[in-house]
Amino acid sequence: MSIRVENVSKRFGKFQALEPLSLEIPDGQLVGLLGPSGSGKTTLLRIIAGLESADTGRILFHGDDVTRVHVRDRRVGFVFQHYALFRHMTVAENIAFGLEVMPKVQRPNAKEIKKRVHDLLEMVQLGQLANRYPAQLSGGQKQRVALARALAMQPQVLLLDEPFGALDAKVRKDLRRWLRNLHDELHFTSVFVTHDQEEALELSDQVVVMSAGKIEQVDTPQTLYAQPDSRFVLGFLGHINVLQGDVNQGRLSQGDAWITLNGHPNAKAVECYFRPHEVKLQTQPSPTAHLPLKVSAVSLIGAEVRVELEADGWSSPEPWEVGISHAEYNAWQPMRGDRCYAVPEVGHLFSSDKTEPELIQWSQAQQSPVVGARSSVVSLFASA
Repeated sequence: MSIRVENVSKRFGKFQALEPLSLEIPDGQLVGLLGPSGSGKTTLLRIIAGLESADTGRILFHGDDVTRVHVRDRRVGFVFQHYALFRHMTVAENIAFGLEVMPKVQRPNAKEIKKRVHDLLEMVQLGQLANRYPAQLSGGQKQRVALARALAMQPQVLLLDEPFGALDAKVRKDLRRWLRNLHDELHFTSVFVTHDQEEALELSDQVVVMSAGKIEQVDTPQTLYAQPDSRFVLGFLGHINVLQGDVNQGRLSQGDAWITLNGHPNAKAVECYFRPHEVKLQTQPSPTAHLPLKVSAVSLIGAEVRVELEADGWSSPEPWEVGISHAEYNAWQPMRGDRCYAVPEVGHLFSSDKTEPELIQWSQAQQSPVVGARSSVVSLFASA
């Protein structure tokens, strides 16, 4: 079931929750609405569900206008962040509830309801808990019950509002994997809201990045991460390291810090962003970059070691973060106060006169950068 949002807007009093926006959600895709609090993602989800009415625009399911169709007639399954389970009902009774309150002409018979509940309990791997009450379940189990209850109505579309927001990190990860596998098995159209970048990139076929009631970018997770359209998208998808300064005679510089941009025109107020994995640390500067830093903290938790650094002889709006392997950490043994240099491999350059970033790649073999727009990277190697 495809979903089309056409020129939808929403205002609450003086607050513009959604600017007029349009969106296409293809049939069978799992789409994430990603953005900070107040970006309008939950409002958009509730308008798609029919729980809120739009001030302008239309909602179409598979080409049919459902803008004025009541929520109960849209065949939408909705999963809330805090489960919304009935405490006085067992797991099985919670799942069966929506079926049992359907109009008589549409309601399955008792035998069919019992079979559907049994099948759903097996699907969500909770068959042995049918007679328990919500208070006897873990958070992850409650969320599976809520999902089974939504699926019991055989919805055309499944909508989830921060479905894993109330769970701890490990349970969230397990449930994300489980939901992705379930979606691949059943191929229903799903839209979920999250402010967790990792969650959106891991689960989604497409990610819709929202900010201040507007859609910033819609892309696959791979394209979104590698080719952000704006400062906001780049900055929202994880930590970024920033060098701010002016470009003069092929260098972007500020204080003691500089990087080479051979062939780039002189410019004021330029920013270059680097993701943590796009930077290496070494004890000496390279011919293409002089970015002195001091180690302020080291975290060994996880697959890599995260090194937090402060600018030394220049200023940065936030501390830098760089990931190194445990083998590199063991060879170097960085400690608080140690001086080192950042050597970027890839950067995203923002000039005041351009709305999209330029992608910069430094060739270590030639010790010069390649600078260009996303569509065509132009070589600007300096002559030897």
